[in-house]
Amino acid sequence: MTIGFDKPLYVLPFDHRATFQTKMFGWKGTLTPAQSEEITGVKRVIYDGFKAALAAGVPKERAGILVDEQFGSDILRDAARNGISIALTVEKSGQEEFDFEYGEEFARHIEAFNPTFAKVLVRYNPEGDRALNQRQASRLKRLSDYLHGSGRMLMFELLVPATKTQLDRVHGDQKAYDRELRPGLMVQAIRQLQDSGVEPDVWKIEGIDRREDCEKVVAAARRNGRDKVGCIVLGRGEDDAKVREWLAVAASVPGFIGFAVGRTSFWEPLMNWRAKKATRDEAVAGIARLYQEWVTTFEQHSAPVRRAGGG
Repeated sequence: MTIGFDKPLYVLPFDHRATFQTKMFGWKGTLTPAQSEEITGVKRVIYDGFKAALAAGVPKERAGILVDEQFGSDILRDAARNGISIALTVEKSGQEEFDFEYGEEFARHIEAFNPTFAKVLVRYNPEGDRALNQRQASRLKRLSDYLHGSGRMLMFELLVPATKTQLDRVHGDQKAYDRELRPGLMVQAIRQLQDSGVEPDVWKIEGIDRREDCEKVVAAARRNGRDKVGCIVLGRGEDDAKVREWLAVAASVPGFIGFAVGRTSFWEPLMNWRAKKATRDEAVAGIARLYQEWVTTFEQHSAPVRRAGGG
């Protein structure tokens, strides 16, 4: 079984569910069919922005979308029909502990859409609650084994939220935690998860400020013969300048194959459209422009193509 995906991968993620419901629309509780359709309509604007970027020259073979089944099932089907790489979210939204969106039915839902990747978002701090980490790792191993046994791939979004003790060590400064502590904790988390039998093909990594920390993350992701495993950098809702900085640093490191930048690509264009400060077409064009900008930034700073067997 060969693990890994090491071709360029530029993902536009819009699998957000709780974020859209509560932060964009301000809705709580169970959605009505009309509310669900409104969120679906917003996701169609993002997808149209993605397609506009492809039409403007973003290479289709490097592009992909990450969407959820709840609000994006039509989009997933359309992308599959059009030969676009798709990643399908399989975790419950907004949970501190990873669990499957559809419980024991997770495999049936993946098979219905046959995505390129099944994607999980996992909060995992290697110095955090050990029992929690073990429960999560056990579920994730099930998913990893199932995917590789059925010829599919796993995209793993690793978030390492600080423990109180860790934040205390940097006097409560989140930026200092991100710079000084988080990179080393990510390396530990990757190793622990691999040792638990969880084998992502692509690691989706929070932005890293220093090149040498990116190199350490790649070394962990690719250790012990996992030579083809790729890393992509995520945007974390940061402003344009910070996202460009993270993209430039990551792109310079062999093993970082691309990015997944969501909210920074679509939030402002969508909010302007919803506030009637922009037309739908303008929102689509704005999303396309930002996504194209991330592609350009990444490619301008990309490491030379790895030598065979290198990395």
